[in-house]
Amino acid sequence: MGMRVNVVVADLEDAGAIIESEKPVEEWKGFEANGLDPAKFAMLHALLSGELFDEALDECGPLHAASDEGPWLMKLPDDSVAHLAELEEDALDRVGEELAATEEFEEDGWSADEVKGFVTALADLAGVARAQGRALFVWMMQDEGSIS
Repeated sequence: MGMRVNVVVADLEDAGAIIESEKPVEEWKGFEANGLDPAKFAMLHALLSGELFDEALDECGPLHAASDEGPWLMKLPDDSVAHLAELEEDALDRVGEELAATEEFEEDGWSADEVKGFVTALADLAGVARAQGRALFVWMMQDEGSIS
């Protein structure tokens, strides 16, 4: 797993500060989700929205990049945030199971329980974002210990 990932709730105008942060979860409410990448977030968005993967990938593309080497910042689409915030626990489990069965997660060896845990944590944070009228951002940086 070669990406350091932080998922945080913030105002849209915080995007510039988030991209400059060395560890956004220390400054904004959120969690670490190391090993995730844009394709995995796009697959989740595709499952929630019914969009094709390529369309979802376009919507989940980076908002900002500090440089070509990162870090990168993406904003989760508002409709996926709303959908996640509204799902009950059994529906979240089904989304997690379906997501775990995708190529993006299977190839990286994610277990169904790991994916369900990620989906549940993301849904909890989506609820906070919706309640506060904020956005969900994903900050990603290539892990210095990994080989590209």
